[in-house]
Amino acid sequence: MEELHIPDLIVLAIPFFLVSLVAEGLIVRRLKREGRPLVGHTVKDTAASLSMGLGNLAINLGWKGIAFAAYVALYQLTPLRLGTGPWAWVLLFFADDFCYYWFHRVHHECRFFWASHVVHHSSEHYNLSTALRQTWTPMTGLPFWLPLALLGFHPVMIVTAQSISLLYQYWIHTETIGRMGPLEWVLNTPSHHRAHHASNVQYLDKNYGGILIVWDRLFGTFQPEVERPVYGLTKNIHTFHPVHIAFHEYAAILRDLQRSEPLRTRLGRVFHGPGWLPGPERPPDNTAHTLSA
Repeated sequence: MEELHIPDLIVLAIPFFLVSLVAEGLIVRRLKREGRPLVGHTVKDTAASLSMGLGNLAINLGWKGIAFAAYVALYQLTPLRLGTGPWAWVLLFFADDFCYYWFHRVHHECRFFWASHVVHHSSEHYNLSTALRQTWTPMTGLPFWLPLALLGFHPVMIVTAQSISLLYQYWIHTETIGRMGPLEWVLNTPSHHRAHHASNVQYLDKNYGGILIVWDRLFGTFQPEVERPVYGLTKNIHTFHPVHIAFHEYAAILRDLQRSEPLRTRLGRVFHGPGWLPGPERPPDNTAHTLSA
């Protein structure tokens, strides 16, 4: 296998994360004094987000090696080779973003996967620290990128594309940047992502894109930011304890599996959307939404 050596971009970006968090806090404070209706920061919420980010970083020290080994194994199995030239990188950019769209969508629309991703949506604030509020169970994402190795993309290129996507998505977690004109048609912007993080009914299960917003437009999951977003879950967890944030939905799933119900119903509570209810419990107007947690 041809050699590629690219450093861990997320680790290298840590100083930038810290500096930008401080800068955003100062900007938000000034804008609020000017009368802008921003949610802003709180010490406890930011500390919780940073704790989740540090935990994710520690867990990924081991998990990224396992995931990389899986990419290598599949890459060695397939006869396909797309090379490491410029066109391979361009192709990978779109392929990676497509994989991210479906990873993200499934993690919202299936409760089993939502239990991992809900961590990222658990804050009632929206700022750069929210971007660092990451899952402690990153293993659920692996299946969505395995096809890239089978298609002949080099494993180092795959993990690099993933890092680039994550770095891009960091800056869109802010209220300090408004709409961005024509770029709103193509890119995932702060405006689009504010809608994604909102619990308002019209925003639920929308705007799954990573760098691009075109997949949402193609697959009918796009929603522009119209009314002011209300951030968080439809049923907020009201805690800043990192362990509770990381595993509260897994605990809820375990409780549901212990119900005295038919196996089919219990499995439905696990693998349907997070807001799914069995027939007798379903509201007559069918208003349950998949972000109910």
